[in-house]
Amino acid sequence: MGFDILELSSADRLPDLKVSAGVAPLSAVERDLHSPDRHLLVLNDGTLIARCSCWWNGAATLPEQRVGVIGHYAASDADGAAQLLASACRVLAGARCTTAVGPMDGNTWRRYRFVVERGSEPPFFLEPDNPDEWPRQWIDAGFTTLAMYSSALNDDLSREDPRTAAALPRLRDGGIVIRAFDPNRADADLRRLYTLSLAGFSRNFLYTPIAEAEFLAQNRALLPLVQPELMLLAERGDSLVGFMFAVPDVLQAGRGRSVDTIILKTIAVDPAIGGMGLGGVLMDVVQQAARRLGFRRAIHALMHDGNVSRRLSARTARTIRRYALFSRALSP
Repeated sequence: MGFDILELSSADRLPDLKVSAGVAPLSAVERDLHSPDRHLLVLNDGTLIARCSCWWNGAATLPEQRVGVIGHYAASDADGAAQLLASACRVLAGARCTTAVGPMDGNTWRRYRFVVERGSEPPFFLEPDNPDEWPRQWIDAGFTTLAMYSSALNDDLSREDPRTAAALPRLRDGGIVIRAFDPNRADADLRRLYTLSLAGFSRNFLYTPIAEAEFLAQNRALLPLVQPELMLLAERGDSLVGFMFAVPDVLQAGRGRSVDTIILKTIAVDPAIGGMGLGGVLMDVVQQAARRLGFRRAIHALMHDGNVSRRLSARTARTIRRYALFSRALSP
């Protein structure tokens, strides 16, 4: 085999390439938006067989480590994957990184994690998916599990959380009002969601901030799917103190099924009001709203094993999928 490895900076143009099954070139739009510090291509006799990107400037942090990130990953076979991951680790070590983390397309606001325990449920809308061999390729390259995540399914929306009835008067006494999303003020509300997200997620594992423009673009793209009752905003006076963002699982329609499932995509609560039970109330209220709209199921999506959302989810839902994020120590 004749392997060639191309390393491209953000300023380099992506060459025209022959491609193999399962490995399409990264789009110019995505490459420009995500701004990797390096983009790597593995060619076998001139055909693209693997690719990834590397980030180290502005990457997430770990205690006593300089983190480099590997994302935009795709590989058509084990040999190409081995060449690619070895080259990515060499590039990150050359940038003085001490730990490589991935798969992650630059940060946790974008696509990251591998499915490692698939279960029987089909993929759902907005869920990252991957060939089952990709995690093994990373393990074979010396990576180990850094963090685990899960998605869970509540298949009986008639079950109400009894804690909600007790928490709602406490929240009202604290001046907190929960309302549905107003499409007529969509852009203003999205900007408020952005501000709260930065505060609410700041303690999350591997958190880095996101530019407002990218956040707005991600969420504006979902607005045609939003049903106002499934996007809840909790306000205290003029301040947004929490929100729950859920959307229908439109992939069901693509499989010829009725759309009977919602996806609890994002929940955030202002850290300043932690302990009042707002997160649990938002989760329960949106599921009851979904039931009244005719939905039967709710997927609690992509929760870190250590997050409060996982504990809240366990009240009503069972795990259907597991995901892993990997890391590897780097040698100078």
